[in-house]
Parts: sequence; C-alpha cells; structure tokens
Amino acid sequence: MNSATQIQQLNIEDTPKGTIGEYWLHLVNNGIGEPIRVPIMVARGRYDGPVLGLTAAIHGDELNGIPVIQRVFKELDVQQLHGTVVACLSANVPGLLLEQRKFNDGTDLNHISPGNINGNMAHIYMAKLVHHILTPLQYLIDIHTASFGRINSYYIRANMAMKEPARMARLQNPDIILDNPAHDGTFRGTAMSMGIHSITLELKDPNIFQSDVIEDALTGVQNVMYDLKMLKGQPFSPEINTIICDSSYWIYTDVGGLLKVHPDVKEYVKKGDLIANVRTIFGHIIKEYFAPEDGIVIGKSVNPINQSGSRILHLGINPREIQSP
Repeated sequence: MNSATQIQQLNIEDTPKGTIGEYWLHLVNNGIGEPIRVPIMVARGRYDGPVLGLTAAIHGDELNGIPVIQRVFKELDVQQLHGTVVACLSANVPGLLLEQRKFNDGTDLNHISPGNINGNMAHIYMAKLVHHILTPLQYLIDIHTASFGRINSYYIRANMAMKEPARMARLQNPDIILDNPAHDGTFRGTAMSMGIHSITLELKDPNIFQSDVIEDALTGVQNVMYDLKMLKGQPFSPEINTIICDSSYWIYTDVGGLLKVHPDVKEYVKKGDLIANVRTIFGHIIKEYFAPEDGIVIGKSVNPINQSGSRILHLGINPREIQSP
C-alpha cells in the first residue's frame, strides 16, 4: 500500500520531529497534463542538527543509489537522530521509467544544472529539482553509477582541496577517490555553488542492484552521519587504504569495430601496456591501443560494439594510497 503524501512544495518542517515522511513531490506536468512527481523521503530527527541530502538516479539507468537510500532510512532511528536527512530516490523519474540515462527529451540532466525556469522541458524540470531538493541542504551525497556499456570501480568525485568534501569522500572508504572540483552543469556543481558540501558516489555498474557496493555505500553514508554527530557511533574504517588520483581522462578509439578492453577496473597500467584492440566483424585486428601513461583503471567499456570515437577506459593519473580517516 502506497501511503506517501502528494505535495506541491517540500518543506522539511512539515515532517514532525522524530518521524519519517514519504512524499510524492509534483515538479512538472506531462504531455496530457498529468503530474510528474519525484519520490522524496524526509527523516526529521528528534533533535536539531545538520541537514544531509541523498540523491539517486539523476541518470535514469543508474540504480544502485535507490536501495542505498532505502537501507539508510530502514536502519535510521529518528528518535536518536540529530538533524534531518532529505532523500530523493529518483531525481529523473521520466528517464527511470524509460530505463535510459537521459531525460525523456534526450537531455542529460547532469549537464544542465541549475536549469532554467523559463527554458525547455529539461531545464524547467532541473530548475524545480534544484529549488526543492537543494535549498534546505547543508551536505549532499549524489549517487551515480557507470552508464550503459561501461562498468566502474566504486569511486568518489570530490574537491579534495576543500576540507568538508575531502573528509566526506574519505569516510566512504571507496576503491578510488578522484580529486575532481565540481564542473558547471552538474548537480554537485550547483550544490557546491550554493555552499552545500557535496560529493559524488560512483557505485559500479548501471541497470542493476549490486549488493556489495550497496552495502559499502550504506556504511559510507552512516560514517558521514557519525562524523557530523547526527548519530552516536564511530565511523568504520577498513584496513585497506583508499587510492587517490589527482586527475583522470577517458581514452577513445579512432577506428570502428569490435572492441576488447584488456585491463580490469582497479588494475594499474604502465605507459605502453596494451589496453585494447579493435577487430573487424571477421575477427581480424584493425588496431591496438596502448596506455599513454601510468595510471589506474577507474572504469572501462564492456560494450564490444564500437563506432569510431567510442570510449575505451577511464584512466586515473598519479594513483597513490592514502590512509582511511
């Protein structure tokens, strides 16, 4: 039974202290005038404290964040909570229903933030999403995965030159942290411009739920809540240290054909190592690709159908271990 309340405006004060509210927030209307709503959960603690936001599926095929949020709320004791957790389980409902990365007009929502209330369909949707979801927040964890045809390690994007995002990133205990100032057009970038301490979680692979990384991300979110004194407890820190990279970039093909990428995610490569080859439909090698410099594989293509200009792998530069916080 769905008992979620339909709302036109998100006001966290409308959720009584010591309770959890479930809401359908009306953002825009579809082509026949019916409302498009996004699912919101608000856990308002018995005590005052920080406001932490959790967002998932701004790309409609990136699903692992949804059960992470469900688990956070299932295990949350609001009677002991200091502060509020505001969560959007799917920021891109039209894309989610179409099982695609982009909005239903073909726009990548994470490239147009903060949107434009006087713009086109996607811009209006994003502007309202930013207004309703980001406005009350002090901290944000925006949850993503790889996109179709690619796989990721469990890695974090964060501006490591800033104290609060750097600490939030390290508390996730990921495989890799990418030192990555937020770019214009991203949801995290908009949040940072609003003074909200923000990080992006990249939880492995698209279109599926992966229990291992869901569990890891749950621990990471809870670690942040312990660190912010929203809950009583000590952050969990594994014995294995995290890898941090100063920068990264994707390597692309310049010929079309059937692509095979050789190294696995999290694998170190040396300059000159064979990383991929492209074959004709008859199985003949057209071209081989080699690592342009030393690095670590953050993500890679697993789709063999490769038109010229397709992605090969995401190479992290200057990888090195750092101790967990």
